[in-house]
Amino acid sequence: MVAAGPEDTVVCGDINIAPTDDDVFDPEAYVGQTHVTAPEREALAELQAVGLHDVVRDRWPNERVFSYWDYRAGMFHQDLGMRIDLILASGPVAERVKAAWVDRQARKGSKPSDHAPVIADLDEAPDGDIGPVVPPPSAPKITRGKKNLPQAPP
Repeated sequence: MVAAGPEDTVVCGDINIAPTDDDVFDPEAYVGQTHVTAPEREALAELQAVGLHDVVRDRWPNERVFSYWDYRAGMFHQDLGMRIDLILASGPVAERVKAAWVDRQARKGSKPSDHAPVIADLDEAPDGDIGPVVPPPSAPKITRGKKNLPQAPP
């Protein structure tokens, strides 16, 4: 449907798939869990193969960027999350992206969701002003092999 659709296409939302191991705080913690299985990642790769770009990862190719943190065990405050909310855009739309980020501040609010909003700015202001530069939302803290997922058996 996407391949046959209009040239300007965006697929976005809670996709529930972490595209790569870089999109989870500790790949070993997710072995056997949803969000990272080969069939899930293959389905996402098929969607991207029709020409959709992951606009957040395009903007932050080497940064630690998460959009979801489990409520249990203080996962958000320890920045132990994963990136499963995506904005995938066709080439013509991806070329118009001036900024893309995860609004981690929104996750800090009163009674927040366990997901943070993912935002892409397609601003085409004549003067090129896209507002404040938004840094990557998650700190580069590496804690591999030290934390089990709350839902994992002890």
